[in-house]
Amino acid sequence: MIHFFVGENTFAIAQAVHKLSASFGGEVVKVDGADISPSDIPNLLMGTTLFSDKRLVILRDASSNTLVWSTLPDWMTRLSDDVTLVIIETKPDKRTTTFKALKAAGEYREFPVWTDRDIGAAEVWLQKRAEAEGLLIDARFIRLIVQRAGVDQWTLSSVLETLSLADRIDEQAIIDLVPAHPAENIFNLFETALVGNTKKLHTMIRTLELTEDAYRFFALLSSQAFQLAVIHAARDEDTPTKDFGIHPFVASKLAAHARKLSKSDIRCIIGALAKTDADMKLSKADPWLLVERALTTIATK
Repeated sequence: MIHFFVGENTFAIAQAVHKLSASFGGEVVKVDGADISPSDIPNLLMGTTLFSDKRLVILRDASSNTLVWSTLPDWMTRLSDDVTLVIIETKPDKRTTTFKALKAAGEYREFPVWTDRDIGAAEVWLQKRAEAEGLLIDARFIRLIVQRAGVDQWTLSSVLETLSLADRIDEQAIIDLVPAHPAENIFNLFETALVGNTKKLHTMIRTLELTEDAYRFFALLSSQAFQLAVIHAARDEDTPTKDFGIHPFVASKLAAHARKLSKSDIRCIIGALAKTDADMKLSKADPWLLVERALTTIATK
């Protein structure tokens, strides 16, 4: 049997591999594709060993080894019935003959990284995982956890471990124990600018610039502004949450600000960020200084 797992969601892949390993009754062999040669393949994929009559071979990142990768298709029809092969690739070239052959040879599954469009899926997943671990967490607190921690499953799993030690899981416990994700920090900063609190704005920036990358931060900030503009422009019959993948909770918070803004305000916000984008590409000043200038413009619009 051949399983071909592809994607950057390492948590989901690890869970899938664990499920296979847990139910497997033979020897489990983990192999880094970069460390083997074509001559090692027969020993891995053919026959049994003295220790077991069945073998689960987990082969990672073979595409980084051109010689091994190119020979894999030849072995797909020669794989021993006693061997289950799991091939794991993060970002293989899907145009190659090898990729197409492996995809057609057995079970093929893709594991994409979750994004902001998957907030709903993350909330459902977190609720089920909490229940499986015997934690009863109210839906509104599940929403708050994802809002603060983001959608990365490794992070959410770690958060559950931390919260399981708390005497009580409520809003204050989540705020105290769950570090804010950059996206949450960005929303808080953007919201501070929208309400015109320049003093708090400058204090937050001084804190964030110690730990955050300015370019990544600005990209996420621009995304927030785009979502605000979309919600502001939406008519009653429009569905921005569906059309642009905006989570309803985020949309509701942005909508509260959008109702207070004029078209001129939106143009000012987008204009300030567009100027900052151009200036950052030309390295006209320190990137955090440019971000601060843009947010100050928004706060004093």
